[in-house]
Amino acid sequence: MTDYITITDNPEFDCINISFNIEHDKPFGIGGRMGEVYEEAYMNGYNWDAFLNAYLAANAPELLDGLDADPEGSAYFATYPLTPEYRQKAEEFKQVIVDLIENDSKIFAFLETHGSEIEWD
Repeated sequence: MTDYITITDNPEFDCINISFNIEHDKPFGIGGRMGEVYEEAYMNGYNWDAFLNAYLAANAPELLDGLDADPEGSAYFATYPLTPEYRQKAEEFKQVIVDLIENDSKIFAFLETHGSEIEWD
């Protein structure tokens, strides 16, 4: 179930909102294990932002174009401009997050290889 991430249009601000609930049971549990494996990876919204930026840069750099993250201590929010092109990017970004959470071995493999390169909070 992927009820930990949503995409909504916000015509008032001409953007597409992505909300990743990092305190949902599944991402929260993964975040805790990430911190156990890699001490700097205390997975608040800022560190999810750092991790996702590094992961996208290595695996899907095209998704960084137009992405504007607004992490908080207990949440991760991001926006793309409200256009069909960016709607597709928002959906792809959502799928990246879902794939990582549902296949968390990808997270830990990336941490092992790139953890020291990530600009942790």
